[in-house]
Amino acid sequence: MQRSIADEMNKRLAELAPTALEVLDESELHRGHAGWREGGQTHFRIRMTAPVFAGLSRIERHRLVNRTLGDIVPRIHALALELSEP
Repeated sequence: MQRSIADEMNKRLAELAPTALEVLDESELHRGHAGWREGGQTHFRIRMTAPVFAGLSRIERHRLVNRTLGDIVPRIHALALELSEP
């Protein structure tokens, strides 16, 4: 059974030791829009709180998450990030 992109995201982001993590597949909300594919897994929102974000700018937080997700990012169409420190 193939692992979902959301599961892969959760596993990789766990490496950043978040105190709160939500990975939401919002693909169905974008049905018929650019980048949408049958079966979903195209549009995601990540809500994450982690001590590792302390002292980082918004851009630095986004870059850290994108690096952590690695090869997942090019496989999806859209990624919304809501990142904060505790």
